[in-house]
Amino acid sequence: MIRALYDWTLSLASHRHALAALAAVAFIESSVFPIPPDILMIPMIVAAPHRAFLIAAVSTLASVLGGLAGYLIGLFLFDSIGQPVLAFYGMTDKFEVFAQTYNSWGAWAVLIAGVTPFPYKVVTILSGATDLSLPVFMLASVLARGLRFFLVAALLWKFGAPIRDFIERRLGLMFTLAVALLLGGFYAVKFL
Repeated sequence: MIRALYDWTLSLASHRHALAALAAVAFIESSVFPIPPDILMIPMIVAAPHRAFLIAAVSTLASVLGGLAGYLIGLFLFDSIGQPVLAFYGMTDKFEVFAQTYNSWGAWAVLIAGVTPFPYKVVTILSGATDLSLPVFMLASVLARGLRFFLVAALLWKFGAPIRDFIERRLGLMFTLAVALLLGGFYAVKFL
């Protein structure tokens, strides 16, 4: 089922309304959809590099607005919608443990999930469910999603199709390592 959904999402990249489709996918991916907008962004930018930053801006705006929808799901509909979404991703047990300390690290959690392969939708719902400060959530979302989508756009704009494989296979790992190094640096400064 996920593969069929992936293929369908990828097919939208060549549609005449691809930008609108990208906005829709980026919006719903931030709260419930399992396929990231990068799947659409990458072929769209390779096909039209002059639109790379417009595509990144649409992804960022739609993703942040979708993140707000996820936040509102967590805030108002956690029992009826949020719990099933977390269960689908196998995060129900982790949610209880994570929620206990979430608000003290909430901005970091949003930043980390916004740029790494961790499901951003889990953090958007969790942010609402734990009543993380909405301005903090929105600022962290704009920074994280903007960094992710504009970096992808910049790499594709600069290097074109040859960088595509690196982005699809390794960029998530690179973001994860960068976040780990950043957090390790903060830990070292604070405790060493």
